[in-house]
Amino acid sequence: MALQKPQQADAYSLILEAIDAGSYRPGDRLVESELADRFGVSRTPIREALQRLETQSLLVRDGRSLIVASLDHNQMAELYVVRGELEGLAARLAARHATEEEVRVLRQMVEEDDALTESPAALARANRRFHKQIHLASHNRFLVQQLDLVHRSMALMDTTSLAATGRGKGAQTEHDAIVRAIEARDEAAADTALRAHISAAFMTRLQIDAARRQEEG
Repeated sequence: MALQKPQQADAYSLILEAIDAGSYRPGDRLVESELADRFGVSRTPIREALQRLETQSLLVRDGRSLIVASLDHNQMAELYVVRGELEGLAARLAARHATEEEVRVLRQMVEEDDALTESPAALARANRRFHKQIHLASHNRFLVQQLDLVHRSMALMDTTSLAATGRGKGAQTEHDAIVRAIEARDEAAADTALRAHISAAFMTRLQIDAARRQEEG
């Protein structure tokens, strides 16, 4: 039993990271035996990890199989509402509680990520790292836990909004505004800047979906 718990945790983390990285996309079928072979883990912890992911609504049933869930329009809108509220609070708390070292790390991230605006996949990874750093800088463990759940659900969108033309540079400008507010210890400005950033990302996502529907129609 002592060996099974960390193995289960590893299986869960490995599958979750693969979904987050886009190795498994919405609609992809997850097969126990294939996952066990891929990750070098026995099927029992894989099965338990899949059950946990299903409970969290990251996987859904398709007959007897489990597939990566997808978000419909209403679910996406609801997710962005919650994300805006929680991210804004994280920025506000970061402006209040972040150490000087944490603030400098955020500034360094923005400067380094400016070189990635033409690479949506790389910028998306950097974007997740940037937001996670703000979450941690809030110094509120319960908020961090809730934001982790939100960001897991974000992985259920089949494309990154950063792939839209010009969105990478816009996002970086918004990141700069967020960090400037945190540097100034301006809680209200940090909250406003991050909410505006999430709103811009949501608008881009809506535009991407509208264009896709037009193509399909």
